[in-house]
Amino acid sequence: MTRLYAPDVFSKDKVEALAQQLGLQLPHQEQWDFIQSAESLDLQAAPGSGKTSLIGLKLALLCQGWNSPTRGICVLSHTNTAKDEITNRLAATPGGRRLLQYPHFIGTIQSFANTFFALPALRSRGIDVQAVDDDTYADAALRLLDHHPAFRTLNASLGRRRNGPTLVAGARFVCDAGELTTTAPDGTQPFTMDSPSGQQFAALKEKLTKQGIFRYHDMFALAEHHLFRHPQLAQAAAHRFPFVLLDEMQDTSGLQQRLLDKVFGFPSTIVQRVGDINQRIFTDGPDITQPSSFPLPHAAQLPVSRRFGSKIAALASELTIHRRQRIDGAGHDGSIALLLFDDDCVADVVPAFERMAAAMVPRDLLLGSPPRVLGARLTRGGAQAFPQSVSCYVPGFTTVPSQATGSMITTTRTAQTHWQSGDNHGAVTLLWKAIRDLSRLVSSVGLPPFRQLERDPATEGGRARLLLHDMLTRPLDSHVEWTVLTSRLVRLLPDLTQSPLKGVVRLADPLAHVPHVAQPAPTLEEPADNRKGLGLSVAGSIQSAKGETHTATLILECLERSGKKYDVHEVLGLLSRQQDASEALITVQRAAQLVFVGATRPTHLLAFAVHRTRAEPHIEALTARGWTVHDISLSRSS
Repeated sequence: MTRLYAPDVFSKDKVEALAQQLGLQLPHQEQWDFIQSAESLDLQAAPGSGKTSLIGLKLALLCQGWNSPTRGICVLSHTNTAKDEITNRLAATPGGRRLLQYPHFIGTIQSFANTFFALPALRSRGIDVQAVDDDTYADAALRLLDHHPAFRTLNASLGRRRNGPTLVAGARFVCDAGELTTTAPDGTQPFTMDSPSGQQFAALKEKLTKQGIFRYHDMFALAEHHLFRHPQLAQAAAHRFPFVLLDEMQDTSGLQQRLLDKVFGFPSTIVQRVGDINQRIFTDGPDITQPSSFPLPHAAQLPVSRRFGSKIAALASELTIHRRQRIDGAGHDGSIALLLFDDDCVADVVPAFERMAAAMVPRDLLLGSPPRVLGARLTRGGAQAFPQSVSCYVPGFTTVPSQATGSMITTTRTAQTHWQSGDNHGAVTLLWKAIRDLSRLVSSVGLPPFRQLERDPATEGGRARLLLHDMLTRPLDSHVEWTVLTSRLVRLLPDLTQSPLKGVVRLADPLAHVPHVAQPAPTLEEPADNRKGLGLSVAGSIQSAKGETHTATLILECLERSGKKYDVHEVLGLLSRQQDASEALITVQRAAQLVFVGATRPTHLLAFAVHRTRAEPHIEALTARGWTVHDISLSRSS
């Protein structure tokens, strides 16, 4: 029988040659252990340890020596962003590009379940999938509930419940002992099944199923049900993919893990799981209330971070909640600062941080990677406490949906700036990513990476390349010109995805024309009023910053969900007392876990904003660790 891959595929000379070609350094034995391993393993990788680079290198090496024309490598991740990053790295080498074709598969766990199990199950029932999207499903379910006469009893019953609409909008399929049943969002049965309301609750779900409208969770239940009825499919998938690599494993839910175990739980399948369990942010979802099975007790480790130095590494090590890990910082030896404020100078916190970043981070780095301002809560809740969210510190801050009005034209204008400065690769990458994100609003089939598009002008890929060129070079001030470009895009999307475009009305806002408003160029010059900031920072949630690298990061003290405690204050207490975070109250652990994610983003400066009265008990212990303290109220009065 033909070997799946050449025996010398991970030899030292081949690893070194490809690593040099990709500009990677491998100074640590742990990196070599992972690269050369051909057995099932778990890898616990610290933030900034170069995990994604190693994955790309390993997969490219494996593809160079892959022999089988019918059996392949399966690479799965939790998000499209992580999947795209791996794909882009593989596309940089001839060997890696082989992994982008049959018999291999790269995708999210969701797309894997859909492609191999859920969609075939639905096709066998004659169901044409129109949408796999939670928001689309919720809108359709509530419309049926309100307007279809068959659900009047259910509508009346739900009207007497405080969470009635939520039960219908979030209704999901669950595969229980081989049976597909309809449940509430938390997995429970809201009605007895033989009652009129219970029967209509299930019937509404079935009607949406026949219309081809599903929630993301539904597809996993459908896949699991299909596997239960056809167990040979799991064996076939395991045979097709004898080598499986799972990235961002810490974010895999219990539902997803159960499906993966059914498919890849055979002894003959090599499964390598990679992630950082300490970046698994707590959630109350019903599928991940149990501890993660990742990593196994004897997992390999990548403990060295090249993103930051020893100070941030020491702090991060103390906040490893799920699995204790000593993180070694091999990057720039940056600084950690406390910004103290009182009730009268909350709005001065971010400007003070910007001035500090400008003084400590080299100018070119700061312009290329603006300071980031992060908080666990974006907008105010019902509590009277102040401040309690990012919006309290940043006057005028509002949360902007990912597909807000004008987002495409704004991105296109930014891409044109890159193009005009000679950064053609950056311009195309930015614009194509925006188009791929846009396509997910109206199609369950994703677009390929730009590198995979054909160049022949007669093909869909060639037409896409021409469209991108025109979007990057034509004037965008004219409403008519923009309409012509976006109309071409809307006509092209069904051909690129090989699926009918559904819900085109959802593209109206993202593709709307917005007049250009000139913005002043970024500057690092000190403003005349030294209390003002430089206007460079970008605010957002800690959760959204996972996977990012910043030059400078400010974590704002926010009110945690109970409305009784402040997250940064609780974490500073852990650090000053040198208390084991894994033994703290669950609310404090949640805060520590979020702070861990935010605190491991910066390369040069990590700052915490905390009210002076809450910080005072901890200042002495934290300054003894080498932290600096800046009292904003004092500088404001001087």
